[in-house]
Amino acid sequence: MSASPNDIETPPRRVGEVFLAFLSLGLRSFGGPIAHLGYFRRAFVEQRRWLDDAHFSQLLALCQFLPGPASSQLGFAIGMQRAGWRGALAAFAGFTLPSAVLMFAFAWWAAYLNGPWGQSLLHGLKLVAVVVVAQGVLGMWRSLAPDMPRRLLAITAAVVLLWQPSAWLQLLVIAVAAVVSPWLCRSVMPHREVTPSPGYGMRAATLLLACYGFLLLAAFVIAADGHPLMQIGAAFYRAGALVFGGGHVVLPWLRQALVAPGWVDEGSFLAGYGAAQAMPGPMFSLAAYLGSRMFGGQGGAAGAMVALLSIFLPGFLLLSGVLPFWQRLSARQEAVRVVAAINAAVVGLLAAAFYNPVWTGTVRGWTDVFIAACGFLMLVVARQPAWVAVLWCVAATLAGHALVH
Repeated sequence: MSASPNDIETPPRRVGEVFLAFLSLGLRSFGGPIAHLGYFRRAFVEQRRWLDDAHFSQLLALCQFLPGPASSQLGFAIGMQRAGWRGALAAFAGFTLPSAVLMFAFAWWAAYLNGPWGQSLLHGLKLVAVVVVAQGVLGMWRSLAPDMPRRLLAITAAVVLLWQPSAWLQLLVIAVAAVVSPWLCRSVMPHREVTPSPGYGMRAATLLLACYGFLLLAAFVIAADGHPLMQIGAAFYRAGALVFGGGHVVLPWLRQALVAPGWVDEGSFLAGYGAAQAMPGPMFSLAAYLGSRMFGGQGGAAGAMVALLSIFLPGFLLLSGVLPFWQRLSARQEAVRVVAAINAAVVGLLAAAFYNPVWTGTVRGWTDVFIAACGFLMLVVARQPAWVAVLWCVAATLAGHALVH
């Protein structure tokens, strides 16, 4: 039986219940965004029965429709359904806290990895990024580009972005996909299940959407020579506000925002991305590492906190603002087709990011190809959890270093 924010019996108890449930998931939910959806369904539909399947499916569809971290947005929505706004914040805090603390600790520890063994460890983590992004591309290709028109759209997007990998061209590709959706996605039909009520009205939703838009405009207006914390906040807010697909798809956005202007070096960026694969919880917790490493490691705890909150905030504002409108929108055929086309373009975006910078910035020779291929087979064929591939890539890289030296 699902609960709405308007029929909460004992809010403090419910909020604590939400926090502990999501903290448990934040400590053990390995496997990335797609795996998180399975964890959530098992925990909140099958075990706790906070939602039924129809409501869970509707919330999931909405979170996949919007830019931002889909699994964290889904957790935020479930927390809101269970215990209102405080439940939503408790869900975010519980699910994100473990991985954020671990990524911040890795940022501090990475500064001491300057020797040959430390560099080999970091290289192993970069190979993890190769393996996991390749798995993500394959999984998204199967689920988001299931027919020939959407596959052609994905391939075209990849070719365009390999030719010119800029953030503005990424936005243009997504916009063009939305425009051509009536022709390319004619076979996609809407679902008509009942949408759960968020417990607040259109006026509050409109205010939330206005906040989202105002902050996005401010993030683009802030000059590159502003206060460092403002630059961090602006860069991560833009990434969180504009990335469709969440998880691995944020890679090209963050690279364009952080590596291109020299705020984070390429090696540190890929090492952090590789380390994030070994962590439970949301992939966007990578922001805690990157915020700390900004400006040659000068970001510190303040940079980590600003980056973490900034990358999650737009997705939560947008989700909260759209929820009251979703029931009407989800029944419209045009909206569903736009979502399908955008998702196909996102597959191409991720494929382009897999080649550059993930592959070109990491793979040095046939030994790396062998290590990455074995890790890929572990995940895709043997269906091992992500941490197995992490251990393999790191251990094999360190063993190779030991043999050579």
